[in-house]
Amino acid sequence: MKLHELTIQKAHTLLKQKEISSQELTRVLLDRIHATDEKVGAYITAADEMAMEQAGLADQAISEGNISPLTGIPLAIKDLMCTKGLRTTCASKILENFVPPYDATVVRKLKKAGAVIVGKTNMDEFAMGSSNEHSGIKLTRNPWDLTRIPGGSSGGSAAAVAADMCIAALGSDTGGSVRQPASHCGIVGMKPTYGRVSRFGLVAFASSLDQIGPMTKDVTDCAILMNVISGYDPGDSTSVPEDVPDYTTALKNGGLNGVTVGIPKEYSEVEGLDPDVAATVENAVRKIEDLGAECVEVSLPNTKYVVAVYYVIAPSEASSNLARYDGVKYGLRDKDKADLMEMYRSTRSGGFGSEVKRRIIIGTYCLSAGYYDAYYGKASQVRTLIMEDFKKATDRCDAILSPVAPTPAFPVGENTDDPLTMYLSDIFTLSANLAGIPGISVPCGFSADGLPIGLQIMGKHFNEEMLLRIAYNFEQATDFHKKKPDLS
Repeated sequence: MKLHELTIQKAHTLLKQKEISSQELTRVLLDRIHATDEKVGAYITAADEMAMEQAGLADQAISEGNISPLTGIPLAIKDLMCTKGLRTTCASKILENFVPPYDATVVRKLKKAGAVIVGKTNMDEFAMGSSNEHSGIKLTRNPWDLTRIPGGSSGGSAAAVAADMCIAALGSDTGGSVRQPASHCGIVGMKPTYGRVSRFGLVAFASSLDQIGPMTKDVTDCAILMNVISGYDPGDSTSVPEDVPDYTTALKNGGLNGVTVGIPKEYSEVEGLDPDVAATVENAVRKIEDLGAECVEVSLPNTKYVVAVYYVIAPSEASSNLARYDGVKYGLRDKDKADLMEMYRSTRSGGFGSEVKRRIIIGTYCLSAGYYDAYYGKASQVRTLIMEDFKKATDRCDAILSPVAPTPAFPVGENTDDPLTMYLSDIFTLSANLAGIPGISVPCGFSADGLPIGLQIMGKHFNEEMLLRIAYNFEQATDFHKKKPDLS
């Protein structure tokens, strides 16, 4: 196996046995980025000098006998998590030259664990998008088919992992932004329970929905990353002081006897579900049954309201969160305007892309006097009903199985002029964010065109272990995660 194809677990073994050095591994990954990213466009910033310096420190630690599972492992970070001394753009012109003076908590934890940060990955601007076509910096393409989207908003991280331009990466998930690109790029992506992973230093899109999660080549690596990034953080008021288990103990290849999985009857009625996706996910469910799990039908009756509720709540919170980008404090400023209101207008009009402006306008309208109760208030009430749906469903089962996205990755440009179709592509992933529950996407097959398809597993609050157990047993019984895109 080539060094850039290593998983965290395999790279750790080679580093521990001193068969390779972190500097050697990091150099290979940086060379891979510079040779491949012109095709894929996964990175906004490659951090060569910083990465090699961190790799040198990791090698020194290893030589002294100090090695943890992430020591010396080259990772990528979605470009909306603050990295001290390394620019954080959120893929927006309004923050194109912003260099944070501090690290996000997850980045600080990775550095403390000895990880090497090789760069910051592309995304939909401020995480607002499902295809990565709304980046204000560049276009990211799917490594499996360069004419197609990688998914969004964490498309750069997904593409970087799939194309072996990092060993693993972090993304963020507000409505499916880890799981959906993971599905489209044939990798593993987890959205932890809301409050499990600190959001301190994550540039906010929708504060009640955002959650940071790992994007990896297999389930084992997902568990390893979860061990490091999880845990209570007093710097994040929404962080929950729950004990963090060792997630790797859930990775037991002993079958799924005693596990009950729920199949939502409403999901089979979703319009636009691609036949390849339906058949592939159905085969995955049968495989999970073969492994010993019992399947039961569950009902999520408020599924029909999910998209509408999300696209009121998320833009409303975005409108509030993005008010700080006004040209005064930091980021882009139109210095040619002498009048304050003109400066605000010009800075925000020029700095934000069309999708971000669309969502700010929607959100501001939903929060405005006379409309707050009719839109945001009502959406919040229906959100409670959606949460109750999942509570009732998971009282009957240990986890819920579904597709991740209704279709495989679609061609670049196909839906950019049709925001509603783009929004509807999130139908299967939005609920986990609204309910605050964990979800994971694991590769489960390919379309007739050879495009990856993911299986989504959702579960009870703070029970990521069950999702990892099911995903791991499924992964061990299949070979989908071992297949690689051909970028030659």
